[in-house]
Amino acid sequence: MDAIDKKLLGLLQADTKKTTKELSMVLNLSVTAVYERIKKLEREGVIHKYVALLDRNKVEKAFVVFCHIKLIQHTKDFVTTFESEVVKLDEVLECFHVSGDYDYILKVHVKDMDEYREFMITKLTSLQHIGSTHSSFMIGEVKNTTAFNLSK
Repeated sequence: MDAIDKKLLGLLQADTKKTTKELSMVLNLSVTAVYERIKKLEREGVIHKYVALLDRNKVEKAFVVFCHIKLIQHTKDFVTTFESEVVKLDEVLECFHVSGDYDYILKVHVKDMDEYREFMITKLTSLQHIGSTHSSFMIGEVKNTTAFNLSK
């Protein structure tokens, strides 16, 4: 990946709806060259998906919870079972297996505290092998980006 690819990726991360013509003018390349670079980055898996980023307030998912999960044991079966179940929960947008005091951190988006309580009672605590949970609620957002800085 050369400097032009990195600049192209930066432009696409900022606005993936830019046309190849618009990108070609910024990069000082032909439209065909930009198109071929994008296709190459897709084939190589550097670009693996295009998405629309939604405003969580406008879709009534503004209540953000970081839920720390501790399993009762760390056996392969318990880990596999938990992971296969948690990915099915629509409220969980991100799940990380982590080191430290807890085994997993979930990023949960719901409408409000009532909806989170319902989620905890009916869905999360019904998952197998959970020993304990600890919830932290987002007070304010300081930084939220999906873009990698590739210029360094």
